[in-house]
Amino acid sequence: MRFEFATANRILFGPGVLSEVPALAVSLGKRVFIATDSLERSAELVNGLQHKGLFVEVVIVEGEPDLNCIMMATRKIKETRCNVIIGFGGGSALDTGKAAAALLTNSRDPLDYLEVIGLGLPLEEPSAPFIAIPTTAGTGSEVTRNAVITVPEKRVKVSLRSPSMLPCIACVDPDLTYSLPPSVTASTGLDALTQVIEPFVCSSPNPFTDAICREAIARASKSLRRAWMNGLDASAREDMSLVSLFGGLALANAKLGAVHGMANTIGGFSHAPHGVVCARLLPKVMKMNLQVLRARLPSSPTIERYTEVARLLTGDENASADAGVDWIQKLVDELKIKALREYGLNSDDFPAIVAHSQKASSMKGNPISLTDAELLSILDEA
Repeated sequence: MRFEFATANRILFGPGVLSEVPALAVSLGKRVFIATDSLERSAELVNGLQHKGLFVEVVIVEGEPDLNCIMMATRKIKETRCNVIIGFGGGSALDTGKAAAALLTNSRDPLDYLEVIGLGLPLEEPSAPFIAIPTTAGTGSEVTRNAVITVPEKRVKVSLRSPSMLPCIACVDPDLTYSLPPSVTASTGLDALTQVIEPFVCSSPNPFTDAICREAIARASKSLRRAWMNGLDASAREDMSLVSLFGGLALANAKLGAVHGMANTIGGFSHAPHGVVCARLLPKVMKMNLQVLRARLPSSPTIERYTEVARLLTGDENASADAGVDWIQKLVDELKIKALREYGLNSDDFPAIVAHSQKASSMKGNPISLTDAELLSILDEA
């Protein structure tokens, strides 16, 4: 057995830990650049940094970041001579800050570093100091080593990836998630749940991520529905922030699977939020994986892992693997996750989506290879 575990240099978790960030930022530099999706919500952080005597430049991130957005942020950092970067917000704000911190210190054409559409070359230099502060409980980007970038002209989402992109500080404050509307709580929460199920059943799990995933699946099963029903439920919000954090830790140190293999591709063909895509795909991929494993690899230990997932979700120690699929599907329906056609996904694009998805790095983590026909069936159902 061999595995590796790497994460942010320091993780702060708990209600109110946002107040600790300004004092930590002082030790990293004197000029701070913040990528955020909300001026109002980031005001407390800005005030705290300025109170410490730091210069602060704030840029608003609207929608999912594309390469132009990342390059504009990088140029702004250079113009203002900022030397500490903070991402404050959802996954898009965090990925913008993370990518800009990497490109600030690496001078080649950004395409040289991008996967799929570029050369995928490694970064030559470590990223600038980056602090990640999520305000949703979904992506886990605060502890991952990649940033997802949309490339509209090629209808794909690709990753800028390097071990040096791990944030130096991850600040996870559940209080920041209280104002999330139910729809965002649902989609981001189901993304977080996907990111602790896929690494648990992936082609190369390890004992470290297994432990994290077991804990997170159990917490999500009792708290996601509660957080959706009552956004001020403190224990539910805390649980889901922890699930999201654990998902980031797991996916960065194990692998994902067909849900994420298709989700990033679908994001290039529709305007569906990433969490919605994952939510719609998750029960369909679980069902297909079980069907194919039973037919082609009936002795696979992954079948037993799906059974364990079902028992963690349902709380029933006698539950079958199929009961886990049913539990997820019922939750997706209850949380009112819309079909992907509602976001402009067209069946005419399915063959191209499958072709791109088969090449995705996440697809390589699926516990068994799925054929084009099997992926098409999943898309049709989702």
